[in-house]
Amino acid sequence: MIIGFIGTGNMGYPMLKGAVSAFGAEEVCFYDASPERRAFVKEETGASPMEDNKTLAASCRFVVLAVKPYVYPAVMEEIKEALGADTIVITIAAGVAIQQSKEALGAQRRIIRAMPNTPAMVKEGMTGICYSKDEFAEEEKQLANAFFSAFGKVEVFEEKLMDAVVCANGSSPAYVYMFIEALADSVVKYGIPRDKAYVLTAQTVLGAAKMVLETGEHPGALKDKVCTPGGTTIAGVAALEEYGMRNAVIKATDACYEKAASMHKK
Repeated sequence: MIIGFIGTGNMGYPMLKGAVSAFGAEEVCFYDASPERRAFVKEETGASPMEDNKTLAASCRFVVLAVKPYVYPAVMEEIKEALGADTIVITIAAGVAIQQSKEALGAQRRIIRAMPNTPAMVKEGMTGICYSKDEFAEEEKQLANAFFSAFGKVEVFEEKLMDAVVCANGSSPAYVYMFIEALADSVVKYGIPRDKAYVLTAQTVLGAAKMVLETGEHPGALKDKVCTPGGTTIAGVAALEEYGMRNAVIKATDACYEKAASMHKK
């Protein structure tokens, strides 16, 4: 098979669904510790459940470790002898560096370190990846790109930037949800029904993001186009500046980065 998933939770499941759409259900397998979860995933996706992690590891060209970071050491120890000589391991845990994976799986093991995010569930994910300093065939990179592109967009980085990638896309959906919730609260205050407030604000965030991606214009330039001189928008922008919106976002990123960097040391 092309690809197998160890773990089918909040991140593993949408990635698995992307793999099915990219390669077909017959090329995708998985293992989850929960029998109920295995039955559900098989029913929903058509992918093949495997009897255990070792069997999966021996059966696939790519193995995705989609388990919680604290489970990584045990899973890596379990599968390291079962992996095929040319099998590529994809990790998605924020605090697991490529060198740590090689120490656990063998120095010769080829690794793709990835940081996806939860909007993969609606095929609008953003994944940052880096390759270990090993030789990868062009076909292997094409397969990897097809996989990650199946549930959103993908960009390749040097590993030294991966902790910053965690800040930019891995953790930040939570901040966006907080912004949507706060903006909705602010208009519910003036009488808009809450369900409609969420539609108004969420669609606006979606549309604004697409403007950045599809026009190629600087976000500041797009912001300026909304700000009529002496109008309502510039009054709101001034209030956001007064209360430190930019600084709050930067401080959140600093805290996220420091936490991600500290996880490598554990």
